[in-house]
Amino acid sequence: MTTILETKLEIKSWDEQPTQEFDGGRKLTRADVVLAGVTDGHGDALASGSFQAVLYYRADGTSSFVSLMHLTGTLGGRSGSFVLQGEGAYDGTTARSEATVVPGSGTDGLAGLRGTAVSASTHADYPFMPLTLTYELE
Repeated sequence: MTTILETKLEIKSWDEQPTQEFDGGRKLTRADVVLAGVTDGHGDALASGSFQAVLYYRADGTSSFVSLMHLTGTLGGRSGSFVLQGEGAYDGTTARSEATVVPGSGTDGLAGLRGTAVSASTHADYPFMPLTLTYELE
């Protein structure tokens, strides 16, 4: 059975450093981000997480990125952790990303987790990152 969790994660810290800089303001960076879950205390919830991203910034400030995100939480009454592999883009207003649960990354009660996640956030959402997780548990 497919379940959808609409939630948000709090960005606790964001450390982004350039790894290469090019003419015209273009650059590659790496970001290390620490996340905390936001929950109402009922049902499914993501408790904590972190992600690493590699970003390419164009001269106009827009960017494209790839990421790996490690999350812990409770889904379908089962607790554990899993990893999302994603990619996305920032258009100058909204950061949008799509990710897939890495096969075999689920631990403990989340072993066998399959699914996808999408996020779209603006500066107005900060320090929160909306996330919609669509998943199935074996």
